[in-house]
Amino acid sequence: MSAGVSRREFLYGAEAVVLASLLNRAYAGVAPEDLAGDEEFWTKIRSAYVRDPKLINLNNGGVAPAPTGVLDAEIEAIRYSNQLPAYRMWHDLEPGIEEVRKRLARMWNADPECLAITRNASESLQIAQFGLDLRPGDEVLTTSQDYPRMITTWQQRERREKIVLKQLNFAVPVRHPADLVEMFERAMTPRTRVLHVSHVVFMTGQIFPVKEICALAREQGITSVVDGAHAFAHVPFQFSDVDCDFYGASLHKWLSAPIGTGLLYVRKDRIEKHWALMAAPQSLDKNIRKFEEIGTHPAAMHNATLQALEFHEQIGADRKFARLRYLKNRWAERLSKVPGAKVLVELEPNQSGAFGTIHFDSIVPGKLCDGLLNQYNIVATPITGPGFNGIRVSSNVYTSPEEIDQFCAAVEAIVPRL
Repeated sequence: MSAGVSRREFLYGAEAVVLASLLNRAYAGVAPEDLAGDEEFWTKIRSAYVRDPKLINLNNGGVAPAPTGVLDAEIEAIRYSNQLPAYRMWHDLEPGIEEVRKRLARMWNADPECLAITRNASESLQIAQFGLDLRPGDEVLTTSQDYPRMITTWQQRERREKIVLKQLNFAVPVRHPADLVEMFERAMTPRTRVLHVSHVVFMTGQIFPVKEICALAREQGITSVVDGAHAFAHVPFQFSDVDCDFYGASLHKWLSAPIGTGLLYVRKDRIEKHWALMAAPQSLDKNIRKFEEIGTHPAAMHNATLQALEFHEQIGADRKFARLRYLKNRWAERLSKVPGAKVLVELEPNQSGAFGTIHFDSIVPGKLCDGLLNQYNIVATPITGPGFNGIRVSSNVYTSPEEIDQFCAAVEAIVPRL
């Protein structure tokens, strides 16, 4: 296997069958919303995954399984590399990262010279966070619902360099997305240097109006950092529309790429003056690849991302988003009728997509999740946020309506008993 091997030669088993089926023109003219409930179509998608038959996985937000073809490509590359790592890994496989970079750029409308391939969203965002020159008293605005690791990163800079971190509070569910833009606008001061915002909030699934927030930042000469861990390959968007300075994402969540893959977008004019997290030679100052200088790493993972991109593209971003919303709305609408239940995100497509969080007055989220797992073999996630709690439910394209209904029935059985 060489770096020049066609990605189609890397398709295996069930996924190859799925992709061939998806190319069938029978689906070409069907609107995404009309296809969202077409179980014949989505059963074919399900066949691309090998899942634990004993469990229903409703925690795809943490990390998602890869389709069989993606996993097979990764394993084959690992075996190939292991036969002579010093040559095959660096000489044969590592150059494949450039095709991954180009494919990502083409699908999300970006200059490939603005995209670095990383290991996860946290690494991507810490490159953005630690690489900025900030002075004592400079302000960073984020929210109290942003990801803890990223808040911890800013807090370390706060302790070490005396910058000022401001975490903004907002009530859930959000009724009007425009209120989120106004929240940032009201909090800005002459000392504000950075706006850090989640494209999709990990706690509730709330979609933020990042385009408007980044435009607000640009108007004021403020750096915009977008946490796209839960948005990339989930909420349809293009980098050209968001127009942020930095965007970090995990590829092993909603893209279903190999575990340990991520992406960092850096606006072209920011690359040269931004410090790399791990030192790179001065010759790379203007090169996006300076953010990839991490030392020895397996090429197999980022190269197999090509199969995940192929799979995502054949499904279609709009089709995928419509299906994920269809599944989320199925459980949210049913369980919202349970006494004491409150869905913590609105269900419209500009407010939430694949997942959401639901609160029950009568039960601690951890106990509900334990009951779901121990009694019904269903995996969900307890969530505690500022002033709220609940369980986060995140299905995926391989989830069936029957599994959603089993989950709903289990909740309806557990909640009255606890």
